[in-house]
Amino acid sequence: MIEKKISDELIRTLLAAQKNEITEHHIYTRLANKIRDPRNSKILLDIAGDELRHYSFWKEFTGKDVRPSRWKIFKFFWISRLLGITFGIKLMERGEEQAVINYGFIAQSIPDADRIMADEDAHEKELIGLIEEEHLKYMGSVVLGLNDALVELTGTLAGLSFALQNTRLIAIAGLITGIAASLSMAASEYLSTKSDESGENPLKSSIYTGIAYVITVAILIAPYLLLDHYLLCLAMTLVNAILIILIFNFYISVARDLPFTKRFLEMCAISLGVAALSFAIGYGVRVLIGIDV
Repeated sequence: MIEKKISDELIRTLLAAQKNEITEHHIYTRLANKIRDPRNSKILLDIAGDELRHYSFWKEFTGKDVRPSRWKIFKFFWISRLLGITFGIKLMERGEEQAVINYGFIAQSIPDADRIMADEDAHEKELIGLIEEEHLKYMGSVVLGLNDALVELTGTLAGLSFALQNTRLIAIAGLITGIAASLSMAASEYLSTKSDESGENPLKSSIYTGIAYVITVAILIAPYLLLDHYLLCLAMTLVNAILIILIFNFYISVARDLPFTKRFLEMCAISLGVAALSFAIGYGVRVLIGIDV
């Protein structure tokens, strides 16, 4: 321990930092021992080593050992396992940045801490950027399938809702349209990927596009299979669409370090704008042609 008189407030702050570091050390170590990819496993072990060094650095000033947070280990281990390592650890690191640990306050009393932590954090971010995950590699294909399904199906269901006003018929028509469109999109993505030089597997690209499309279709059509009033179904479908956009953009913003608000509002505006236009077209078709189902 370094012989230096420090305040009780600084000790509490350093102990909080210690707890954070040792907790993340255990999370990275557990993830490294569970994944099969040896390259990613090595990267995670390197980051775990950085976290342990951070812990030891703070311990020089506190002279105390700190237990990790079992809840945080459990939470972020399973988030990473279920939703992807990159998303899990970046979500965890984002939480650390918002944590009530005043690193500026620490640097005032321990000048070297600022430089050492900045160097270590830059090294960690560099290592995290080296992690490779297949689903992130094909995220462009997922975006294609999801965006197209949101725009096409919200518009189709809005138009059918006013034209037919029968939830079962709307669900059947929407399901047929959605399945046909998903197959078409998957085939188009296969041909598009095969013709470019992105290095992506055309079959995998088409599968990711098709799966994203089908899942989106199922979520959007579900209200028409569960509820009876077509306007209530349409409202629930639009809510589902907004939730899909919200969840997806949050995931992408964390995993890819992209801005959230602009992308979220842009996708909402496009999907809801097409839905409103299609609803008006459905109304016009019903009035002009005189459909009565």
